[in-house]
Amino acid sequence: MILNRVLYGDVTVMNVLVSLLILFLMVLIGKAISLNLKKLLKDKVSRDSLNTTSRVIYYLFIIGGFFAILPILQINLSGLLVAGGLMAIVIGFASQSIVTNLISGIFLTIERPLQVDDVVSIGAGEGTMGIVEDIRIISTSIRTFDGVYVRIPNEKVFTNSITNYLENVARRFEYVVGIRYSDDAGEAVEIIKQLIEDHPLALKNPPPQVFVQNLGSSSVDITVRIWAPSTEWFRVRMELLWKIKKTLEENDIKVPFNQQEVWFLNDLEIEQKKN
Repeated sequence: MILNRVLYGDVTVMNVLVSLLILFLMVLIGKAISLNLKKLLKDKVSRDSLNTTSRVIYYLFIIGGFFAILPILQINLSGLLVAGGLMAIVIGFASQSIVTNLISGIFLTIERPLQVDDVVSIGAGEGTMGIVEDIRIISTSIRTFDGVYVRIPNEKVFTNSITNYLENVARRFEYVVGIRYSDDAGEAVEIIKQLIEDHPLALKNPPPQVFVQNLGSSSVDITVRIWAPSTEWFRVRMELLWKIKKTLEENDIKVPFNQQEVWFLNDLEIEQKKN
């Protein structure tokens, strides 16, 4: 085979090989730049913004390589644009959901209601709750607390309610601690306040609240409200709950069992009611 044999019009095998080489180099350069960009900016830019930026740069190099080889392959750009426009119309009707997800992904990137590593709940009621693993152009990946991978189309993410548990730097949790009527409620309140004061991750501002809220049928109910960093919320909640229980018991302040008083009529009262 002669190397410069004509394939289509004036396009030769050499033109095709040069085009493939240029396209390969552009892909390689785009990949290298995106990887180096991640290394340089990993401590300066949020993970999701860095991923989005690196992908945009990578695809821009591929698109640039595609346009660079058009003259070599002697492809008429105006004719390509017309054909591409017609194809876009056909694809648009055939894949409206993909286009909708693409547009929703762009709006999610702009609005940024959630980021990678955020703890979120998507959808009202029994929605999907977990840690955001990745936000792509078409879909968002979430890892639930059971370790299940969930891929949600961006249209559903954008149009549903999004609860982001890490958006604010601090988050509050609450206990209701019931003690016996025979116990000293003032002492119990002071013990709980001291435990909160001693915990390094329990915030002082906003201040915690510890107060008697209710006199129940079997217990005096003490409400405890504590603020903690959102990233440490679950850990602080578990640690303080156990410390409160243990310390109260060490001071002979215990959680009572449910109690009921039952009154029985004596024989004389029964006879009187019969008569």
